[in-house]
Amino acid sequence: MAAPAAAGSGEGPRGPLLDDLMPWSVRPLRTGRPWVTAPDAASLRARWERLARAEGAEREQLFGATRSRTPQTAVAALPGQATATGRFAREPGPCPEPVRILHGPFDEQWLLPDHRLIDAARPELWRVADAHQLFAVEHGRVPQDTGPALSVTALLPDGHSPAGRPGRIRPLYRRPGGLEPNLAPGLLTLLRGRHGDAVAPQSVLAWVLAAARHSPAGCVVPLPADTARWSAGVELGQELLRLQLRGARGGARPRLPGGRRPYVRAAVPPAPSALAYDPDEEVLALGTGRISPVPAGAWEFRVGGVRMLELWFERRTAVAGAAGLEAVRPRSWPQEWTSELLELIALLALLAELRPRQDELAHGPEIGVDELRAAGVLPVAAAARRPASVLDHQEEGPDGQFALL
Repeated sequence: MAAPAAAGSGEGPRGPLLDDLMPWSVRPLRTGRPWVTAPDAASLRARWERLARAEGAEREQLFGATRSRTPQTAVAALPGQATATGRFAREPGPCPEPVRILHGPFDEQWLLPDHRLIDAARPELWRVADAHQLFAVEHGRVPQDTGPALSVTALLPDGHSPAGRPGRIRPLYRRPGGLEPNLAPGLLTLLRGRHGDAVAPQSVLAWVLAAARHSPAGCVVPLPADTARWSAGVELGQELLRLQLRGARGGARPRLPGGRRPYVRAAVPPAPSALAYDPDEEVLALGTGRISPVPAGAWEFRVGGVRMLELWFERRTAVAGAAGLEAVRPRSWPQEWTSELLELIALLALLAELRPRQDELAHGPEIGVDELRAAGVLPVAAAARRPASVLDHQEEGPDGQFALL
C-alpha cells in the first residue's frame, strides 16, 4: 500500500488537498496567557483594570511573562486596533475594547486586542479581517474522526483545536475589501469552464465547506466533474455557511422550527455543577437547570472526538485551578450565556441534520489531480502561499513609530 502523500503535495485520497486549493494559510493564534480571552467581555475589562492597578512584583506575576511577552516588551499595534504600543510596564493606557472571536470550532468568546499581551497574534490575519472577509478554519484530526473537517466564520478565529494537532486558518481573500481570492491561480478559470461563469470565490468556499474530508495527508476537497453535483454542493455549502455565520452579513441566526425549538424549562442555577443529557426525554441538565427539547444530534456533535456542548460548558464553569487574572470571572451564571447556549444547540442540531447530504457529495466523477496539473493549477506557486503586501497601509509600530507595509 502506498504511503499517504505529504500535505501540500496536491495528492491525497479522493481529490486535491485544501492546502493547494486555498494556498495561503496562517497558524493558529498563540495567546501565551489564557486570561486575555473570556466568554464575557466584562471579565476582560475587570482583569485589565486589576493588572493596570498592580505594581512591581504583583504586576509581573499577574501578567504571566513568557519569552515572547513581558511587561517590558515593545511591539507594534494590531492592524485595525487603536491600542497603545508603549511598554505596558511604563504606560498601560486605557483598556482596549474587547473584540468578538471564534475560540475553537463553534465557541464565540472575547479577546483583549492588545499586541503587548499576545505572544503570537498573527497580524496578517487582522490586516485582512473586514466586512468582506471569511475565514476557513481546519479542525485537528484524531483517529476515526467523524466530525467536520473545517468550519467557516466571519469573526477573527484563534484556530484553537479541542483535540489533535491544530489546523490552519485560511482567509478567503488575500487583501482587504474582498480583493484577490485566496485560491490557487487558475482554479476559478478551470471551474468556470466546467460549471459556468457564475462560479465565484464564495461559491468555491461553499463547496469546500460542504465537501471537505479528513485524511492522513490533510484536509481533502474532491472537485466534481459534473455540474449538477457541483450546484447541489454549493447550495448545501451556502446553507452551512449561513448557519455558521450566525447572523453575520445580514443573515438569519440559527433557529429550529417551532415545536422543536429548545426552551429553558427550569432556570439555570447561579453555579451549575455538572452537565448531563437524557436522550429519552431530550433534556439537557445544567445542575438543576433544564433545557428541552435538545436533539440528540446537537448533544453528540463532536469535533476532534470532543462533544461541543460539553466543551462549551466546561470553559464557563471550570473554576478548579483558576488563579490570578483567570479567577476574575462572573460570580453567577449570566443570562447571556443561556441565550448563547440555546443558539449553539440550534446550530449544532441543524448542522447534524445536514451531514447525510454532505456524505452524498462523496460519490461521482471528479476533476483529478492530473487535470489540475494540465490546467496549471498545480503545482501552486510559492508566492500564492505567502501573504500579500499591503503597500499603502500604515500601522503604528513599537512606542508610537509608524511603519509602511
